[in-house]
Amino acid sequence: MNILPALLAEIGFEFYFLFILIGIVALIILSVLAKFIGLWFQAFVSGTPIPLFNIVGMSMRKIPPKIIVNARINSFKAGLKDISVSDLETHYLAGGHVPDVVAAMIAADKANIPLDWRRATAIDLAGRDLRDAVQTSVNPKVIDCPSHGGYITGVAKDGIQINVRARVTVRTNIAQLVGGATEETIIARVGEGIVSAIGGSETHLHVLEAPQRISKVVLEKGLDSSTAFLILSIDIVEMNLGENIGAKLRADKAESDKRIAQAEAEKRRAMAVAMEQENMAKVKDMEAKLIEAQAAIPMAMAEAFRSGRLGIMDYQRIQNIQADTDMRNSIAKPNAADKP
Repeated sequence: MNILPALLAEIGFEFYFLFILIGIVALIILSVLAKFIGLWFQAFVSGTPIPLFNIVGMSMRKIPPKIIVNARINSFKAGLKDISVSDLETHYLAGGHVPDVVAAMIAADKANIPLDWRRATAIDLAGRDLRDAVQTSVNPKVIDCPSHGGYITGVAKDGIQINVRARVTVRTNIAQLVGGATEETIIARVGEGIVSAIGGSETHLHVLEAPQRISKVVLEKGLDSSTAFLILSIDIVEMNLGENIGAKLRADKAESDKRIAQAEAEKRRAMAVAMEQENMAKVKDMEAKLIEAQAAIPMAMAEAFRSGRLGIMDYQRIQNIQADTDMRNSIAKPNAADKP
């Protein structure tokens, strides 16, 4: 009889110990699952029930459950019921920004901008700021052209330089946001169009009196093709005159022509000097030949005397003729005193 109470007491002690152990384990499990149960209950009361085991599985897959649950609730309440929990998890695992994508899609839906989940995630994974793109699509922004604060310089057909500063109003083209050119391309294309429009003007006065012609010509070129933006307007905010490039070019050309003419004149002068020197050399050569011929006359006469072909009387007659010729030449020449 004494053994039975002892046995019952021993069994009761083990039961109490097991009960306490189970309670501790249950308390630990509940403390671990508390945050998951809270998220589950939040989704349940929001009308978007998510299985508890799915929430636990997110944590095991290194996905923050709170981000996915909040994104699911926000999208569902905003009317985007096609976005599933699986879609949100997949985009997070791909390295996307789930809250930003959901917020951008909600804004796009309220603004009646067509944007589906596939395109939104592609834009986000491409590195573009989707929220900023949607905001720019709703509220167009203004881009300074050029962006560094200087001027776009063009030259009219009359040679006058014109400095222009413009502002371009754009909105995001969601359909071409992936793969479309950025703001730098818009600025470059608008600058090229402005330079082309100024260059096509007959005079700088036409540009100054009607700046809107530049905007019209530039807009007609379709500069926003293959870009992530749609150009709404191009406004000329500042315009001033620069240098007279035409006059400067003409002056440079005149200076160049003058140098060419001087070079040609110097060439002709050098050729004339060379020809003069050549002629003088020819005269000297002829004089030398004349002297040589004159020196040969006495020798010929001496030879004639020796051979008997010339006599003394013949020589005297030649001397008389030479003296007579010299006298006639002296008479024919005017006196130096008579010259004026």
